[in-house]
Amino acid sequence: MYVLAISRVNCSSGMLPSSLLNMSRLDPWTTIKSLLQARLPKDEFELWFASVSTETSGDRLTMIVPSEVYAEYIRDHHLASLQQLATQVHGPHAVVSLRVDSPAPSTNTVVSRTPLNPRYSFDTFVPGPSNQFARAAALSVAENPGRAYNPLFLYGGSGLGKTHLLHAIGNEVLARNPACRVRYVPTEQFVNELITCIRLQKMTEFRESYRPTEVLLLDDVHIVAGKERTQEEFFHTFNSLHEAGHQIVLTSDTPPTAIGGLEERLRSRFVWGLVADIQAPAFETKCAILLNKARLEGFDLPNDVVLFIARRVRENIRELEGFLNRVIVYSTLTGQAPTLDVVRAALSSLLPDERHVTPAEIIRFVAHHYGLKVADLKGRDNRRSIAFPRQVAIYLIREILSLSYPEIGKIFSKHHSTVIYSVETIVKERLSNPSLDATLTSFVESFR
Repeated sequence: MYVLAISRVNCSSGMLPSSLLNMSRLDPWTTIKSLLQARLPKDEFELWFASVSTETSGDRLTMIVPSEVYAEYIRDHHLASLQQLATQVHGPHAVVSLRVDSPAPSTNTVVSRTPLNPRYSFDTFVPGPSNQFARAAALSVAENPGRAYNPLFLYGGSGLGKTHLLHAIGNEVLARNPACRVRYVPTEQFVNELITCIRLQKMTEFRESYRPTEVLLLDDVHIVAGKERTQEEFFHTFNSLHEAGHQIVLTSDTPPTAIGGLEERLRSRFVWGLVADIQAPAFETKCAILLNKARLEGFDLPNDVVLFIARRVRENIRELEGFLNRVIVYSTLTGQAPTLDVVRAALSSLLPDERHVTPAEIIRFVAHHYGLKVADLKGRDNRRSIAFPRQVAIYLIREILSLSYPEIGKIFSKHHSTVIYSVETIVKERLSNPSLDATLTSFVESFR
């Protein structure tokens, strides 16, 4: 059993908000855990930290993790962050150490089980143009494991929802057939278990652990690249499961053809079934994801805050969720409503330097707010339901970017006199319509 110990040092003033300092005096692990949760993607935090047990004895805080895989992963990926948080909470002399305890005598297995995350379902996966095909394929596999697409190979950049779909498949299969032997495995865990079994001469146990699996969900399979012994064992495991008609689902950050250091016999098997990609989400999808995640957390997120966060995260859904987690924790612990100013304070250490705002961004922003397409705003339709939002977009481009009237006219294929009229119309509307004035103020604020 691995034990993570954090030595407690007196807090120094000015390092954290008073609410966090007060909490740390009462329960230091709760403080560190809350801060860690705000930093990490939700699936990462829940997989490696949410279910671990803790013990406190005097000035020492102990986190107990269930297996060697957990300990190695935490040491390699999170120990530095834990040290930083301990310093923030406990003071500059805080020390975080990772200690290995001998396994209990009754422990006979070195092959661990990583549980499925019940929050990752098809219902909580927000569909959009960038992921609809992958979601449909995953749902088909969950409904007909071993018969739809075998293997199903999902690929895409980090944090776009591949792991979510893996867990969703597993959860859906078990909901339909609770007796089905479903196994979710991060490939890094697969490699670590294999190395351990080789060292302890327990390869029979390793093979017997995987071969009865009816649905194997292997995350980040590109990690096997360049690892000859791992590829050898996985090749035989793949063949055994596939020949038995058992379902295999794999994820990777690149398509099979682009994984360097991968044996050709594995590469060819990866494309036997269906290869589906997940692309970066559109702006509208990012907004929908934020609203959905906030709803699941029971958190009311104002529309201007949704737009503010969505605009600052270009692609990564994990980063999007990480920003939201931090906003929720900050707002809850400080007792402040999530206004734009509060959100800026919560995300101040995470937000990159403001990138240059473009007219296209503003047009997309306005189109999303009014439920229109960009083509509508740039088209010739002069119905009030389209003409007014177009005037708003023209006004915001003038207000935020200070472009000349002719320059704005070129963007919308309008004469500069039409642009002048649009700007003057919105200026007058702001003076007579407090609701519109507040809305436009929030729009301008969100682009700062």
